[in-house]
Amino acid sequence: MKKNNVYIETYGCQMNVADSEIVMGILQNCGYGITKSVDEADVVLINTCSIRENAEQRIYGRLGNFKTIKNSNPNLIVGILGCMAERLKKDLIEDKKLVDLVVGPDEYRRLPDLIEVAFQGEKGIGVRLSRTETYDDIIPYRGDGLQAWISVMRGCDKFCTFCVVPFTRGRERSKPLDSVTNEIRKLSERGFKEVTLLGQNVNSYRDGINDFADLLAASAVVDGNMRIRFTTSHPQDLSDKLLYTIAEHPNLCNYIHLPVQSGSNRILELMNRTYTIEQYLKLIDKAKKIIPGVSFSTDIITGFPTETREDHLMTLEIMKQVRYDGAYMFKYSAREGTKAYKMEDDVPDEVKTERLQEIIELQKQISFEINQQLISKEEIVLIEGYSRKSKSFLSGRTDNNKVLIIPFEKTIKEGKYIKAKVTRATHATLFGEFTAFINSLDENLGMTG
Repeated sequence: MKKNNVYIETYGCQMNVADSEIVMGILQNCGYGITKSVDEADVVLINTCSIRENAEQRIYGRLGNFKTIKNSNPNLIVGILGCMAERLKKDLIEDKKLVDLVVGPDEYRRLPDLIEVAFQGEKGIGVRLSRTETYDDIIPYRGDGLQAWISVMRGCDKFCTFCVVPFTRGRERSKPLDSVTNEIRKLSERGFKEVTLLGQNVNSYRDGINDFADLLAASAVVDGNMRIRFTTSHPQDLSDKLLYTIAEHPNLCNYIHLPVQSGSNRILELMNRTYTIEQYLKLIDKAKKIIPGVSFSTDIITGFPTETREDHLMTLEIMKQVRYDGAYMFKYSAREGTKAYKMEDDVPDEVKTERLQEIIELQKQISFEINQQLISKEEIVLIEGYSRKSKSFLSGRTDNNKVLIIPFEKTIKEGKYIKAKVTRATHATLFGEFTAFINSLDENLGMTG
């Protein structure tokens, strides 16, 4: 009997990347093959993101491409997974008739059965949310590599007024600590060098006994030479215990993604962000005192309903005060089903675009200035392979998640930690020269950078 091949495309955040690996693990265990070519596929799945409108439009465009392929191959099954599934199931299946299969993020265990239903000519639909599903017993399908992503919790309880996540991924629930550390151990044995722990609000992790600081500490000691990162954090749940834990372990990266969203307390209240700018700045100051050399990135939304020029200037001011190493910056996009959707989207698009450009330009300037301060300093770099632009150079990342490029040397292999001296920098990239190999991350606690 022929093995059916599955092709998956993933859109959106790292959470979706991790979910696609879970899906592939489930399907492979049921006898499906995994292919990287649409032409070899019997089943095509798109793992989707609903966070912003342009992400959904990209998915609709891609589904149009697959519909053309299906016209010449009527037996091909096309399915939608993830955040778009529940929200748009009627539109996708009944109205536009674009897909055979719609499966939400808590129903992936049913995928093999739902695919069989689709092969028999029916529509496979599974979109119920769960209060318990964490896929803690599923071994994700991963190729060989250096970096891996592990979803340690699912859902969100914060209900920010702009966000669809609580409605598309449900309420918070966490994987058991032992399940996460066992997965990290297996990755270490396979030669992975970096793991990112994922959650919509990862620092609200709690498995009944352990909090996120406990999970980070337990993850760090699995392999002292494996870097551990995490994302995304909510300011409300970034505890002192968590900050001290990061400071204590040299392989817990000194890099925190801490979304601020806006510099205006009035807008933050409308967003239901549950903190003030004053509280946020105190948290930043505390983290800088506890964790030497810590760096921050953030999320910023411009053009939220009723945002004034004064509110926008407050956002620019918070950027100047914190001095983020990087930022994900977006125009507000109304999402159906959220509380903000009922607010009047009253900031004209051209104003949103103008404000976004000001934010982007300021962040580029700040990133450039921060990177200039690193010139002549040494950084620890995990070599990831050739530079994207040339095989004459090698590329890696620093503890603070900065890309650093060095000239190619035969003795420097992918997956090795090295010291590199920064010689020049742009706003996005560091350039340097190799200075030494290192054997252990804890040998280099006194390094700058």
